[in-house]
This record gives sequence, structure tokens and C-alpha cells, in this order.
Amino acid sequence: MQKQNWILISIALAGIFFGILAGAFFILVHDLPQINSLKQFKPSSVTTVFSSDKKILAQFYIEKRFPVPIDNIPKNLINALITIEDKNFYTHSGVNLKAIARAIFHDIKAGKFKQGASTLSQQLSKTLFLTSEKSIVRKIKEAILTLQIERRYTKNEILELYLNLIYLGSGSYGVEAASQTYFGKCVNDLTLAQAALIAGLPKAPSVYSPIKNPDLAKKRRDIVLKQMLDANIITETEHKLATAQQIVLFPQQSSQSKSAYFIEYIKLLLKQQFDLQNVYSRGLSIHTTLDMDLQLAATESVLKRMNELETRMKKQGLNPLKVNGALIAMDIKTGGVLSMVGGKDFNTSSFNRAVQAKRQPGSAFKPFVYATAIHQGFSQNNTLLDAPLSFYLDNNQTWQVNNFSKTFQGDITFRKALALSKNTPVVRLIERIGPAKVIEFAKNSGIASELNANLSLALGTSEVSLLELTASYIPFANMGIRVEPFSIEKITDSDSRIIFQNTIKKQSIMSRQTAAVVTDMLKAVIREGTGVKAAVIQKDIAGKTGTTDNYKDALFIGFSPNIALGVWVGNDDSTPLGKYETGAKAALPIWMDYMKHCLSTTAYQYFDIPDGTKMVYMDPDTGKISKEKTLGTVKALIKIKDQK
Repeated sequence: MQKQNWILISIALAGIFFGILAGAFFILVHDLPQINSLKQFKPSSVTTVFSSDKKILAQFYIEKRFPVPIDNIPKNLINALITIEDKNFYTHSGVNLKAIARAIFHDIKAGKFKQGASTLSQQLSKTLFLTSEKSIVRKIKEAILTLQIERRYTKNEILELYLNLIYLGSGSYGVEAASQTYFGKCVNDLTLAQAALIAGLPKAPSVYSPIKNPDLAKKRRDIVLKQMLDANIITETEHKLATAQQIVLFPQQSSQSKSAYFIEYIKLLLKQQFDLQNVYSRGLSIHTTLDMDLQLAATESVLKRMNELETRMKKQGLNPLKVNGALIAMDIKTGGVLSMVGGKDFNTSSFNRAVQAKRQPGSAFKPFVYATAIHQGFSQNNTLLDAPLSFYLDNNQTWQVNNFSKTFQGDITFRKALALSKNTPVVRLIERIGPAKVIEFAKNSGIASELNANLSLALGTSEVSLLELTASYIPFANMGIRVEPFSIEKITDSDSRIIFQNTIKKQSIMSRQTAAVVTDMLKAVIREGTGVKAAVIQKDIAGKTGTTDNYKDALFIGFSPNIALGVWVGNDDSTPLGKYETGAKAALPIWMDYMKHCLSTTAYQYFDIPDGTKMVYMDPDTGKISKEKTLGTVKALIKIKDQK
């Protein structure tokens, strides 16, 4: 009877023991993640930004990773990694039980978690599913997950995931990113020595980084190569040649980029329209409108002309530290941004003066006053009085309207008044047609900023951005059609599926005849007026200078039949640029450099001359029209009638 009691007690104790084990096992595994969908798992990868000519502008990422299939990973790299990290990878079940038991024994003895004893499969389990917490419980969970992974997936599938996930230093995740970071090449192009170096990184990526510690990286690489030799994976000759190779790293790219301002602008657009977490981690391809060839020309010209301006400022005893420039170029037909320069040095200041800054446009706003009048039925051969003009203000003060030239010419045509950028005629014109009408026209053209409904609006006293000002000139060149500026053409996912496609937004805001006449008037600015310096280009171009009081801002906004181009130059603190630093002197040279480059690479085109208009010979002072060219007359386009 006593023997039976002991048997029953033993069974009960065994039941309790196994119950405790089962309970402990349940506690350990009940919150473990499911691994069924591991084959569908897509690790975080790099999103790449491309220019319109397919050049890489930037890479956005949370983890810098370029997933590649195992077939694209060279055998030397795979063999090197397995040799140094887990030589029994292809034969074990995923967990080295002896090593784990030994590690736990030493950890208990030491009173803290010290030893790892991880296979590649265990490292993958930890990377995918667990935290980096150092504890025996976490280690047991890791082992359980590893056994599940090994049971359901092939060794090559496990290896492919590991090689794409592992951190390899210098912000690089996975072997492809590491290969590009350290050697500037695809992983399948690595030499034996380069493959061995990368294989040696997982143990301590920061310590063995060839960028941070080239000597330690070389020692670690040579250890990997020696183990490969001992394992008969490589020959004596291969070992000798590989260890003799010096580590030659790919030059690390400077943070300064020729398209840095544009890239920051793209980031801003993405933030406004998309979830950045998804954008930065899904391996998207962002195709932009930027033309890298034109962008290089833009950057070069801004830097060159800024240096010249700084030299002139120093000669006048002015401090040039705050001087800056900006450029924006857009496709006339689509509104796509072709070039963007937001300042002379992104590293010094990331503030984008092409987009974020709002400054007075000065006389560059005058075309909207004249265009409003032409839209209402006036002609460019109508005349305006250029004579002293003053207004009594509500505060008992007087506003005296002055010309930059300090001279007056009496009655002159719209054409000549705009070409010479006369102030008194354009103020008389806005008084006649009303500021509200000009504001309505400018808003329809693309000006988004607030415009003050007063007579000084004609002289460009309301602040606008360079982007909106340049875009608002497009309808003149585009047969009266406004197009919305845009910078992202399309976005595709990692499977090349289009997830965003830009739609060109167009709106007709004036007749073709009005647009053609205003364009002809802006051609006169270059042929006969303040922009005559650009006449050397000798192609169909048009534009307008802009200079604000005390030479605080210098602008030139203009276009060819293909490209709208705006340039601004000024001090960031709105102090004067220096005497006579007008739009023609400080901004136009940049505009000319860029436009010359554009026109040299595109087919020759002419501005639209629509039905309902005709070319005549006109006296620019009186507006008298002649059938034939006579002394002092100019060719000018006038409307017969508006037609669709």
C-alpha cells in the first residue's frame, strides 16, 4: 500500500512538474509573433529620387537598404559570412543547444547575461521579431522562434533574409547597401577581399567599419580570409592576393548637392501629401521633373555671378555676407520645375529663397498691369503720359511717383513705357483700370500671395515668391493658358506599379491674342529697353527687369517659347545690394547664362502669332502705325480682335 502511495505521489509530482513546464512554455510562447507570412515579409528599403533624365538625386530611408535576391549575392560573400559567423549553418537545426547551455551556465555563474552563442538563424529571429534585451528568457524565446523558422523555410530563404536585413555599419542595412556605401558598386561585383571585409562586419559594425577604423577593418578582413583558407574554401594564391589588397573606399558624398534645395522641396511636398513613414521605408521610386543638366548650369551661374556681385559690393564698402540668389525654371507647356536654386550654399542656409522667401517684385509686376489693360481692349500703341505725378494720402502726406531715370518723356506708348520700365505711366494706367482688376488678373495668372489694392501695386510693392511670380508669366508664353507648377511626375513602388501620377492642370485665363501682344511687349524690354543686354542671345525671348527701392531686390523674370525662368538677387536682411545693382545688372546675367545654355540644347522655336493679330510698324512714342518701316519705327504686334 505504501508503495502504491509513492507511485501516486510520484505521478502527481511528475504531473505538477510537467504542468509547470507546460505553463512556463505557454507563457514563453503565447506572445511570440507568427512566422507564417515570413515569405511575404518585405524589409524596410530605400526610396530613390530621380531626375527627369534618370539620374539619382537623393535617397530617403529609415534604414538604408536595397533588398536583392540571393542569386545576386556572390558565393565568396556567402561563404565568407558562413565561415566567420556560423560554419555549421547548412547542417544544424537552427539552434546550437550545446552552445546555448554553455552560455546560460556562464551567464548564471557570472550573474548577468554575457554570452550570445547565436547562429545566423537565431540572429535573424532576433532581428525580425525580438528586442535586443539581454536575458535568458529572451534567449529561450529566440530559440523557439528559430526552430519554427528552420522548420518552415529553406536555408537559402533564411540566408537571403539575413543578408538583406543585417546592419553592417555606416547607416547600411544589408549587403547591397554596404557594398554601395563602402565600395560604390553592386554586391555581385565585389572582389574576394571586399566580400571578406563585409562578411566581417556583423560582429561589431561600428568597430570594424572601414570608414571609422580602416586598420581594424583590415585585420578583421584578414581573419575572415584566413578562416576561408583553413576551411579550403579559397586557395593559397587567392588568399595571398586578397590579403595583399589595400582597402580602397568609395568617396563619401558631400552633404552639399547641386540639387539640395530641390530635394528639400520634394521632401516638403511628400510630407504634405503622403505618410513619410511609408515613403521612406517602402523602396519607392520618385520621378521628378528636374533636368540635371539644366540644374548644373543653374547652380554654376548663380555661384559665378554671386562671386562677381560680392566683389562689387566690397568695392563699395558693403558687407556681402548676407547676399544671396535664387533661380526657378519651369516647362512652359506642363509647369514642371526644371531647375531650382534656393541660395548660393545649402550647407550655410537651407532656407529656399526660390519658394519660401517673399519679396517685392518691383517692376517685374508691371506686365500684369499692362496685360490687364490689353485684356480689356487696350492696344500696345495706346499712349500714356510720362510726367511728374503725385498723390495726396489720407495721412496728409504726399506720394511722389518717380522714374528710376529721373527724366520724363511726355506721351509714350504702352510698349515703350514697359520697355523702359517707366513708373508714372503705369501708375496712371492702374488708376484708370483699377487695382481690383489687376489683382484679379494676376491671381488668375498664378499669383497666390495677398496683393494690396492700392496704386503702388503697379510698382510691385506687394510681396510674392519667386516660384509664383515666374509661374504667373507662363500664360503669356503659353497662348493664354495657365499651368500649375509641379515637381513630382510619378511615384512607383518596389514592383514598378504606379501609385501616384501627376495630372497637368491647365486653365485658359486670357485670349491667345492678348497673350501674344503682351509677349511682344516683353520682347521689347530686351530689344529696346532695360533688358537690352540679353539681346545678344538673338532668339525669341522675352522678360522684365525688377528693382526695388534702394536696390534691395534685383529680379529678371522671362521666358522662351519653352521655358519660364525667374532670377532673384538680394540680401537676406533686405539691406541694399549697392548703388546701381538693378535687375539688369545683378539678376539678368544669371538669367542670360541659363537661357543661353537652354537654347543651345533645344530646337529653335518662335512665339505664337495667332489669327486676330498682325505685325505693324509703330512709332514707340506716338503709337502711330505705318505700313512700311521708317526711321524710328519698331515692329509691334497688335490685336485685330480676340479669337478663340
